[in-house]
Amino acid sequence: MFSKQAKTPPKPPAKLDTTPAPLPDPAAARRAAPKPASLISENLVIEGGVTGEGEVQIDGVVRGDVRVGKLTVGETGHIEGNVYAEAVEARGRIIGGITAKQVRLYGTAYVDGDITHEQLAMETGAFFQGRSLKFQRPAAPAQPAAIAAPSATPPAPKPL
Repeated sequence: MFSKQAKTPPKPPAKLDTTPAPLPDPAAARRAAPKPASLISENLVIEGGVTGEGEVQIDGVVRGDVRVGKLTVGETGHIEGNVYAEAVEARGRIIGGITAKQVRLYGTAYVDGDITHEQLAMETGAFFQGRSLKFQRPAAPAQPAAIAAPSATPPAPKPL
């Protein structure tokens, strides 16, 4: 029942670091955290343009131009005006032109106007009436012709 075993001495408690941790930079946290999209809800009508740099989702009606970073038009969304954005995802109606790098028209989309784009994707069922115009990137400036360097051998003498 009782046995003689060598007892190990208890370990001393770990030394605690009492230096305070640096506080996080709130400005860096705001830049790093993804910002939610602004929402124009289904029961809202805006008479006039919408301008911003962030992301906007439109489920209501906008009668005016829309200039934003990224635009999502929901199935109940309706825009009567031109759209200018980096990216556009349309499930609703746009009556007017679209100018964006990336445009995606889902099956429920209805677009009546020209689309100027770098990338255009359309699902089956999407309605599109207008012209599809691909961005024309400016051509690189022409390099001047290299000036021929004189050769190492002297030119042949001219006969007299």
